[in-house]
Amino acid sequence: MRRPLPWVLTIGGLIGLVAAFVLTVEKIALLKDPSYRPSCSLNPVLSCGSVMKTEQAEALGFPNPLMGIAGFAVVTTVGVVLLTGTRLPRWFHLGLQAGATFGVVFVHWLIFQSLYRIGALCPYCMVVWTVTIPIFWYTTLDTLGRVPLPRPLRTVADALTRAHSAVLVLWYLVIIALIGVEFWDYWRTLP
Repeated sequence: MRRPLPWVLTIGGLIGLVAAFVLTVEKIALLKDPSYRPSCSLNPVLSCGSVMKTEQAEALGFPNPLMGIAGFAVVTTVGVVLLTGTRLPRWFHLGLQAGATFGVVFVHWLIFQSLYRIGALCPYCMVVWTVTIPIFWYTTLDTLGRVPLPRPLRTVADALTRAHSAVLVLWYLVIIALIGVEFWDYWRTLP
């Protein structure tokens, strides 16, 4: 199970870094010109501009994509280091787990906010959601393989490891279903 982690971190980190960078550029353009229409504002539902103008877009007092730039740069770097075969200390893996857990909790808060408070989806944000989930999932599976667990928990961890891709697909399907249901009235009007 440890083999996919370096690739997931490297590729997911790079994709997330690009999305966070583009979001930052779009946010700066919007700050310079409030009438600016971001490239990811495609229709009333897929609208970065609607999302960027909310207080949720600056949850900690500064634009969220800045956290993405920092976080995904670290994730990408860790992935590349692991690809070289370097063994990192346990405390480092636990720190990576803490960061990935913060990221996935924050992303799910943003998903909730987008669906049920803002009422719009930001395509670049959804790219960040899409890569954060496997970064968290494979980091967690790797962590579970590194820590001693009682036999019943080890059995569960081993089963999750064997079903790693099924869990990920199910996770995505739930989010897609939530999006589909929440915006069904809009989707059904499309030709």
